[in-house]
Amino acid sequence: MTKPWFDQYDPWVPQQIDADQYGNIVDMLMEAGERFSDRIAFSNFGATKTYGEVMSLSRDFAAYLQGELGVAKGDRVALMAPNMMVFPIAMLGILRTGGVQVNVNPMYTARELEHQLHDADVETIVAFSGATATLAEVVGNTGIKNVIVAGLDDLLDIGLPSPPADASLKDPIAFVDAMSAGSEMELSDVEINGDDLIYLQYTGGTTGLSKGAMLTHRNLVANVLQFESFAGDYIKPGEDVVVTAIPMYHIFALMVNTLSYFKFGGTNVLITDPRDMPAFVAEWSKWKVSVFTGVNTLFNGLMHTPGFADLDFSTLAFSMGGGAPVQKAVSDKWKEVTGRHIKEGYGLSETSPVLTVNPFGMSDFKSSIGVPVPSTDISLRDDAGDEVAQGERGELCAKGPQVMKGYWRREDATAEAMTDDGYFCTGDIAVMDETGFFRIVDRKKDMILVSGFNVFPNEIEAEVATLEGVLECACIGVPDEKTGEAVKVFIVKSDDSLTVEAVREHCREYLTGYKVPRHIVFIDELPKSTVGKILRRELRDY
Repeated sequence: MTKPWFDQYDPWVPQQIDADQYGNIVDMLMEAGERFSDRIAFSNFGATKTYGEVMSLSRDFAAYLQGELGVAKGDRVALMAPNMMVFPIAMLGILRTGGVQVNVNPMYTARELEHQLHDADVETIVAFSGATATLAEVVGNTGIKNVIVAGLDDLLDIGLPSPPADASLKDPIAFVDAMSAGSEMELSDVEINGDDLIYLQYTGGTTGLSKGAMLTHRNLVANVLQFESFAGDYIKPGEDVVVTAIPMYHIFALMVNTLSYFKFGGTNVLITDPRDMPAFVAEWSKWKVSVFTGVNTLFNGLMHTPGFADLDFSTLAFSMGGGAPVQKAVSDKWKEVTGRHIKEGYGLSETSPVLTVNPFGMSDFKSSIGVPVPSTDISLRDDAGDEVAQGERGELCAKGPQVMKGYWRREDATAEAMTDDGYFCTGDIAVMDETGFFRIVDRKKDMILVSGFNVFPNEIEAEVATLEGVLECACIGVPDEKTGEAVKVFIVKSDDSLTVEAVREHCREYLTGYKVPRHIVFIDELPKSTVGKILRRELRDY
């Protein structure tokens, strides 16, 4: 079947990939570990681990999970850590047991963390020591039996200080002790097939609670191969240096930076705190960086950091942006500084994530999410589910081997998100132009994109509504130069003494930082339909 976007493919890009080339992600990563055993796989704060060391250390951790804690195929194991050396070792250890990794944002509030651990039925969690205070608050309300605590200096041994584990946690296990014990244990092989789950990737819930996208080994194998085939010779196996500043618990960095560049034998430079821009730039200066991935705010922030423009970009093959739209002004400035435009892609947690990318051979910037990667079909549909004519607006619906199995224990939500003929409905409204390129023009869902993270208004409204003095409220996203969009909340007060700061403090306590409203406005009444539904779109005029 021919598609308009095939004409835009670079000469090397196939129309289809073989999603069953590897039986599972573990086989793919093990093959790379052997092939590139002496090459540096990860660097963090200047300390490094080779591919061979990663294989050995992950084996030890897997043996501990399996032999001591009884983790078996299909068991959910949470990993709650920033970009630190422990992350990829723990991840590969979990996967080698056949476990399902539940990726957890270490900045979550107690409420958010409790929901995710409870919903996923997690019994074992690997947590960064700096996040254990939040864990300690809720652990008694969850099914957690085993807490493994990791410090920043674990596996680095450079004397790096790390926050202590919360003293109220009962019998936490030190990650390094688990590794040491595992080194004395056998690891039994586990048969993993493509349909087995690899990750539960939680994504914002339209009902106020996040839900877990069930991603399979085949989903991730497919997306790695789709990315590889699309990028072609822009990937240099065994030579690339990729900088990873986007958190690895985010599906973009997890698939592109972590899994893909491990397969390619790349050296992955982990940035633990990208908000420390001067330190970020200093770390970049030590490497011949060939690949960088980011979100619009990260690109923009780097270019406003002294010293960044003075770096050597002669080895930079490409920069890839996702998670949120890349602004033309930012890409233009990026090209001025680095010599190359940013390649914008598009995807979601539910699609592993990449659905579309702008062709790598295209040197100009295009205000577009690009074209579908191989083995991916995009169908734009109206509210009745019928395909719209080329050039007309429609909801972007996607089918391909990277599309999730469904939502964890949410058959209702899965049925709502999938069409009868097997397409996933993204909630984004798009247009395909006459050349086959796609542009996002609106959102069907009232989702807000803050620095690449999804924020659903219902969740914000549900939390604000619990505050005494709030009669009713509504939340929208508004343009923001720094974060792309920002959260704005309109509140009708039942108590005149309620202040903006009181609302903000309440939100800081119960919501992750990026969800906290940037703008809080008190209003006499909210615009509503004749049946009493709040009209969020009308609030954009206020």
